[in-house]
Amino acid sequence: MPPTQFKTDGLTDEQVLVAREKFGLNQLASQKTNEFVAALKRMATDPMLILLFTACAIYFVSGKIGDAIFLALAIVFQTSISLYQYARSNDALEKLKDLSKPTSKVIRNGEEVAIKNEEMVVGDSMVVEEGGSVAADGVIVQSNDFSVNESILTGESFAVFKAAYKAENQENQIYSGTSVASGRAVATVTAVGNETKLGKIGKSIEQIEDEKTPLEIQIGNFVKKMAIAGALFFVIVWVINYLHTKLLLNSLLQSLTLAMSILPEEIPVAFTTFMALGAWRLMKMGIVVKQMKTVETLGSATVICTDKTGTLTENRMSLATLFLLATNHISPTLESLPEGEKALVATAMWASEPIPFDPMDVALHDSYPNLFPNDERPNFKLIHEYPLSGQPPMMTHIFEDGSGKRIIAAKGAPEALMAVSQVTDAEKQQINEAMATMANDGFRVLGVGLAENTDATFPEKQQDFHFKFVGLVGFYDPPKKNIQKVLEDFYAAGIAVKIITGDNVTTTTAIAKQIGCRGYENSITGDALMNLPNDQLAEKVLATTLFTRMFPEAKLKIINALKQSNQIVAMTGDGVNDGPALKAAHIGIAMGKKGTEIAKQAASLILLEDDLSKMVTAVEMGRKIYANLKKAIQYIISIHIPIILTVFIPLALGWRYPNIFSPVHIIFLEIIMGPTCSIMYENEPIEKNTMLLPPKPLTNTFFNWRELSASIVQGLVITVGTLFIYQYSLYKGYDEALTRTMTFTTLIAANIFLTLINRSFFYSIITTLGYKNNLVVYIISITTALVAAILFLKPVTTFFKFEHPNLLQLTICIVVGLVAVIWFELVKLVKRRSMAVSV
Repeated sequence: MPPTQFKTDGLTDEQVLVAREKFGLNQLASQKTNEFVAALKRMATDPMLILLFTACAIYFVSGKIGDAIFLALAIVFQTSISLYQYARSNDALEKLKDLSKPTSKVIRNGEEVAIKNEEMVVGDSMVVEEGGSVAADGVIVQSNDFSVNESILTGESFAVFKAAYKAENQENQIYSGTSVASGRAVATVTAVGNETKLGKIGKSIEQIEDEKTPLEIQIGNFVKKMAIAGALFFVIVWVINYLHTKLLLNSLLQSLTLAMSILPEEIPVAFTTFMALGAWRLMKMGIVVKQMKTVETLGSATVICTDKTGTLTENRMSLATLFLLATNHISPTLESLPEGEKALVATAMWASEPIPFDPMDVALHDSYPNLFPNDERPNFKLIHEYPLSGQPPMMTHIFEDGSGKRIIAAKGAPEALMAVSQVTDAEKQQINEAMATMANDGFRVLGVGLAENTDATFPEKQQDFHFKFVGLVGFYDPPKKNIQKVLEDFYAAGIAVKIITGDNVTTTTAIAKQIGCRGYENSITGDALMNLPNDQLAEKVLATTLFTRMFPEAKLKIINALKQSNQIVAMTGDGVNDGPALKAAHIGIAMGKKGTEIAKQAASLILLEDDLSKMVTAVEMGRKIYANLKKAIQYIISIHIPIILTVFIPLALGWRYPNIFSPVHIIFLEIIMGPTCSIMYENEPIEKNTMLLPPKPLTNTFFNWRELSASIVQGLVITVGTLFIYQYSLYKGYDEALTRTMTFTTLIAANIFLTLINRSFFYSIITTLGYKNNLVVYIISITTALVAAILFLKPVTTFFKFEHPNLLQLTICIVVGLVAVIWFELVKLVKRRSMAVSV
């Protein structure tokens, strides 16, 4: 049956509901995890909560009911915060998963619509196209140059041709999980979910493995080391305290206090929150992140490899110019064409898909009726076709009408058509000159040929026909309006741009020049690239900007060569042949609208609007997330150091009041620090110099001396300030309660000022106070109010074993807390001056 004669209205909405009720959703049954229970299990093994439970139990046993109740409330609060943070992060990830679920086309109620794969039902008319995945088992009722890759079922990687009728070496059934290698087909769905062939053999193409990201592994290792250190100090402090006091439970409480102060349990919470909410923010901007590790990698990208058509250009092809070899004439317009040029357009149209989906095929079909009012397409039937193949590629279609008249038309790369046509050297020169002229104007150029064959059988390869070279057709695809600004933003961020395309070098150079692509003079073809010696490949790829006449193997070779040069590679792609390169790139970017399902599955990130400017946004967001996470982690480390040392030093050195803090004080500090690092810093805006800095190396870690040195020094200086107040209190003859009050107040003041100072490691506090982040005001206000309550509300003050400080004492604590952190502004000033950047 000719493709143009196939008609179906598909199922109605009522029939869909009936089928779904009878056969269920199109998804493989899997064991669902109760996320709430899983979260509770994680918290049950949380070291901090275990310590809190232990301290709470000791307080109850020793008769300190008030302290026990406070810790019990702290446990509830800590658990609630953890559940809230987890729920918030999990909700963001679930929305991402839902948005990134694969979709398919079906015909329902007489219209072709896109639905999620799981919504497909038995009886649906499923439309499958090149680059897509087959969502359910079905029987083909119409096909056009259709082949599938069934390696997921058979292990064989070659494509299998299928048709609506069973013929020699062909079958009419397609199966869920397979991918479409070429063409288009409509199939009636016969099985969904676990009843599909894939479901019955127990495989799933949607298995998602929760791999830990590099930074997550680093954080896990750091926390593990700190937990070991905490356990070691726990034993040491317990022994020292017990030897001094001979009080078992009291010694245990003090050792628990130190262990609690050592555990940086806020870091994993902050990491999970930052990554999940970062991905959620990207989703709201039209960028779907499929893997959490991509969020980490975004800020490190050094090279972006982009295709030309549809990414740099509008992908709105219009037939703009023609070259007829018979007259050696270029027609710059389609108005008032002579018969020869009209025949050229007709031949190019016959060489296109009968049901066009490629933009150039669509342009040819749209132009044909304007030139030929008497449309002959319904009279002809497609009897044989050769899909796009070869290097350079070409395709051939064979049509025949009822009288036996046959049309054998081919189109493709001009070099491919010249190679299979009988053209003289003079004609080759004419074709090359015309091709150069058209390409210099930025036109996408295809060669067109005709062949004759009256045999009942056809050659195995299209290249075996004897073609007559008819001419060239030129399409214009204008550059996107914003693309020049996008490239400028990439360059400013230190990211190189490389164009990888199947088009010829002349057309690509013309477009690259128009959009301001740097280095457009440096180009190489796919064949030349494949012939390069291995010892020259990496250097050549790094120095080249335009890669033309590319094919899948060459694309993959480019990505691997860049990775070999220690580049962090982002690559855009939309076709089924882009899959290997997208998978190999550090950041594979698929287009949401024109991208094939195979490309989307291979990619780690999807641009829903096919807008490359969103990639600038994604890089910006990646750098912002990394910078803010760094601030949060360095804040956590800086403030943990004085807590640890203020608990340990008085005890180890035998000072007058060795047990200056108890678990109650430590958990109060933890309650303050948690929201600061995981909520406030996550909400910080991007700093104005972020996209002007070079990409950070992917191998960078927060947990090396270079990164931690500033935090450690900050923490040590705060410790000096806190212990100075401790000794000052002793010098003044204050009792233990007032000494504890002033030491604690100094630590809180330093914490507040550290929060403000560490909002930037480059710009001054005066600049950062202008950053828009309402959470800073809220968290600092709440912290101040809580501390005021502790210091001046009698019952609360007594509970914390504090004493009301007078104004002078309070001022001294605040000033020392400020001095302990404000010195870092001088470090930032030196850094700004050394980089010759004004505040």
